[in-house]
Amino acid sequence: MSDNFDYDLAVVGAGPGGYVCALRAAQLGLKVICIDKRMTPGGTCLNVGCIPSKALLHATERLEEAKNEFESLGIEADNLRFNLARMMERKNKIVSDTVKGVGFLFKKNNVTARTGEATITAPGKLHVNGEKLTARHIVIASGSAPMSLPNIEIDEQTIVSSTGALSLPKVPERLVVIGAGVIGVELGSVWQRLGANVTVLEYADHIAPGFDRGLSKQFQRSLTKQGLKFRLSTKVTGAEKTPDGVKISMQPAAGGDTETLEADVVLVAVGRRPITQGLGLEALGIALDKNGRIATDAHYKTNVDGIYAVGDVIPGLMLAHKAEEEGIALAEQLAGHAAHVRYDAIPSVIYTQPEFAMVGRTEEALKADGVEYRAGSFPFMANARARAIACTDGAVKVLSCAKTDKILGVHILGPCAGELIAEATLAMEFGASAEDVARTCHAHPTLSEAVKEAAMAAYDMPLHI
Repeated sequence: MSDNFDYDLAVVGAGPGGYVCALRAAQLGLKVICIDKRMTPGGTCLNVGCIPSKALLHATERLEEAKNEFESLGIEADNLRFNLARMMERKNKIVSDTVKGVGFLFKKNNVTARTGEATITAPGKLHVNGEKLTARHIVIASGSAPMSLPNIEIDEQTIVSSTGALSLPKVPERLVVIGAGVIGVELGSVWQRLGANVTVLEYADHIAPGFDRGLSKQFQRSLTKQGLKFRLSTKVTGAEKTPDGVKISMQPAAGGDTETLEADVVLVAVGRRPITQGLGLEALGIALDKNGRIATDAHYKTNVDGIYAVGDVIPGLMLAHKAEEEGIALAEQLAGHAAHVRYDAIPSVIYTQPEFAMVGRTEEALKADGVEYRAGSFPFMANARARAIACTDGAVKVLSCAKTDKILGVHILGPCAGELIAEATLAMEFGASAEDVARTCHAHPTLSEAVKEAAMAAYDMPLHI
């Protein structure tokens, strides 16, 4: 430390971007403090997001499997039932153990953890619960919060965000989900498997915005077959609480007559907003973009010297792993190392059953930019391992440059897509061609052979279809 600062680095926010930035900086020899409003580290992801939702998805997937697939596997189960309270207890324990793990890592790496409200008063200066602190570098990693719609007030009881939907005390008979993105279809799937009658309302004319359009149609068919109902091209105009629940007002997105829909619980899953209020940004003159996100340069520096930002508060995908990569890169830069994030090789995953994963460009984006490409697809129905485990919905699609064969994007709808996309991400990170992946030996029988076959289809032709 030098120049009489209390810390080399102060990180505001202990979510994936913040706590990873703090850990990496400490590993590289900086004296670090990480400040968060929550009593436990991990941000939305670990506390009320990624981790608890995956615990519930796993539990309900096993329930669905026992209900609908055991008999075909030769397994007989009688009196099958679930205990929601116990399911929630398991989810809460997983969250507790995970956030304790982050606390352990802070201690192991000598990161000072502080609970409280942080306000940046000047470059190098902060107030935390009234205490004055100084730091040579300050990183804003305060994350994001759920958005709502005009005239719809979230109370986390009958009109809930993702936070409330993770802890409902009982299964609602009628659940309406507003938004058919990642959060909407994941949590809608959870409660549908537990017995709720789920209707998903989406403003766009397709579900899973941002994902491959062709595969998203297959995705919708698969979810519909499971019991979810979809109303697309639908604009929600209001939600009125009634003695029996909630009355939703809606109309066609293109305009038209208003309809109403009754629900016991409404989940609002229309996106998230950056948390930038209360940090002192306006007084400092830190520039924001039109969406309220902090503007930074390629090195995550704001327009105020010594103040940086990463994660959901800056432009880009609101993904925990994107925030982590930015936190690592920034920590390494502040410690004097060269580091960067390759934004065209950041995967996205929807953890339903089947899973939906992607990395790189979509066909729609390539067409819009006039990029000549080749597309190769391979269905899981033709994959031996997928047939053996009775998970044959979906396919793998590989997009490659028509001139160089370099992989431009990979899209996977099917079993373990969130794991399979890692191979595609690694291939893109190292500039691999479709032929490179196709000529790489894949173990048999594995689901990953579908990636190999789709790559073969992109540069030549597949073998097993």
